[in-house]
Amino acid sequence: MLDTFKLGVLKTLTASLEQITIANGYQHDMGESVYRGRLLFTQEDSIPAVAINEPPQIPEGMEWPSTSNTGPTTHPLLVQGFVEDDQKNPTDPAYRLLGDVQKRLSYERTREEGFDILGLGKRITALHIGQAVVRPPDAVISGDSFFWLPITLVYAEDLQNPFAWP
Repeated sequence: MLDTFKLGVLKTLTASLEQITIANGYQHDMGESVYRGRLLFTQEDSIPAVAINEPPQIPEGMEWPSTSNTGPTTHPLLVQGFVEDDQKNPTDPAYRLLGDVQKRLSYERTREEGFDILGLGKRITALHIGQAVVRPPDAVISGDSFFWLPITLVYAEDLQNPFAWP
């Protein structure tokens, strides 16, 4: 099956976050622990783990001109990280994993001076990194400490050929 360009971008982002390894100079080994489309992690899942999801909101934006099938796409995403708690200071490990994720995303944003974001050439025109939120465990969202990091990717999308990949 062919992937849409949007899914290809998400897979590329996942692969980038999987480069967060101790061997690459980070504090965590995320090689097999980055997921797309997962909201919940259970006791059976190993952590630390990172999930990439779209935020639960309808994006606002202008419609593309009716004569065009291509246009800029602003793709908001929510990167979530889950960690084992420190008993005395439960959120400390979440701040450490957040730092690794921010470091990796900053690398991607400035790759080739911003002209090769996520290694996709000039297809991705911007990677915005938002304000993170770190939370202790709770009974509703997670039994482990976690963070939310909003990011936004901006790229050209061809609606006439959504399966076009670089």
